[in-house]
Amino acid sequence: MKYIIVTGGVMSGLGKGITAASIGRILKNKGFNVTAIKIDPYINIDAGTMSPYQHGEVFVLKDGGEVDLDLGNYERFLDIELTREHNITTGQVYQTVIEKERRGDYLGKTVQIIPHITNEIKERTRKVAKRSGADICIIEVGGTVGDIESMPFLEAVRQMHSEESKEDIVFIHVTLVPLDAQGEQKTKPTQHSVKELRSLGLQPDVIVARCKEPLHEDTKSKIALFCDVPASAVVSAHDASDIYYVPTMMEKEGLSEYLVQKLKLSPKDNAHEWDVFMKKMASIDREIRVAVVGKYAHLGDSYISINEALKHAGIECRCRVRTDWINAEDFEKKPASIDLLQKYNAILVPGGFGARGTEGKILAIKYAREHNVPYLGLCLGMQLAVIEFARNVVGLKDANSTELAKTEHPVIDLLPEQENIKNMGGTMRLGNYEAILKENSLASKLYGSSTLIERHRHRYEVNPKYIPQIEAKGMKFTGRNDHRMEIAEIPGHKFFFSSQFHPEFRSRPGKPSPPFLAFMKAALD
Repeated sequence: MKYIIVTGGVMSGLGKGITAASIGRILKNKGFNVTAIKIDPYINIDAGTMSPYQHGEVFVLKDGGEVDLDLGNYERFLDIELTREHNITTGQVYQTVIEKERRGDYLGKTVQIIPHITNEIKERTRKVAKRSGADICIIEVGGTVGDIESMPFLEAVRQMHSEESKEDIVFIHVTLVPLDAQGEQKTKPTQHSVKELRSLGLQPDVIVARCKEPLHEDTKSKIALFCDVPASAVVSAHDASDIYYVPTMMEKEGLSEYLVQKLKLSPKDNAHEWDVFMKKMASIDREIRVAVVGKYAHLGDSYISINEALKHAGIECRCRVRTDWINAEDFEKKPASIDLLQKYNAILVPGGFGARGTEGKILAIKYAREHNVPYLGLCLGMQLAVIEFARNVVGLKDANSTELAKTEHPVIDLLPEQENIKNMGGTMRLGNYEAILKENSLASKLYGSSTLIERHRHRYEVNPKYIPQIEAKGMKFTGRNDHRMEIAEIPGHKFFFSSQFHPEFRSRPGKPSPPFLAFMKAALD
């Protein structure tokens, strides 16, 4: 097994996740089987209870793992499916070590950070890498070098460096090269960051320098001299117009060739699928406007998978998607402002939890239905579509979800088997579930199959009691998992498709999600 350890310095938010994913992509393009692990130093067990304001989107894996959004980038760039084991947190590590101590597994020894915590980190890392069957495992250590939370993880990878063969492990450090007032590229932050890394016993093999413009050759030479790496191992990671150009930039910098030599690898192939995707991106000649009506409109990372799924579908249609993130609460404060939606080619309502902004989303759904504008609803976006239809078409004026308000007509509710579960995670449907699709429905045409498997993250369901009334008025539930409704669509509408699942989580560059692709085509029409 070959390991590539990615660390970050100077400041957070430099793009370690995109860097790690891009490195994986260029190695995959050489024919290697690549997997990835994200280490998060926070004490939470997983990302499931975190607010989008704190940590951006919660990405859901096939086994129901609620993880950091960087794992979404890994899946998209590498076209793989990961499991919850690929996200290691401080909370998980300490919980396991404490449980072992309580069971007496340490035979009365004093339990310490070294060796017990570090051993647990190494054991988890190696186990995940081995189970994946990959040739190369990329490990991104979250946080910034110098953070107290990251220390045990950095010590663990330092130990791995001494335990593994030199040709089996490479350290890549991501830093910042800012510009001063005169536009000069400054290397001092990188020098200090590498000095901090060295003080922990780690010497980077490669330095990836984030910068606004391509690194000058003299800047590369200066970093190489002060940080004791070859100039060929200083990689310019300057701003790109799109994240999918980053692997190509790194390839041009010679990073894959350097890593192949450093790890003594033999390239097996020269895959062209990424080149095909790049050519599709370059051939874009149209633009459409999509309104995403949500409550985290000012936080781009909250809807990152939706943004990427729209992009994948748009590229497949040779179309640039101009996405406007609209705060649903604006429509609640000024209902007349709903007419702003007339300038958009399509409307999307994403998932979410809680009552805030839901009435504004319902107004947007009503607009899409009444004005025959293509509509895509995801998770809560499906539930609110059912509520809107029940209120304004079926005539159940008080229709609502019991998650959002007390109501005489709970068209969205907890199912009986969920009501007595007190654990917050216990009532959640997480990860992959199958849906049986109705014959000749829009859903069956989109997927080209009678079944589908998609990922879920929700608690409340469409109440089966109201289905006959709703279907009698024209909304059809065309995907089901036993007594749980998975898809609601309105036949005869230009495009009105909503799903209880999150199709965005399985969308890939060059392999767009079927509902998103159809949504784009409807918007273009």
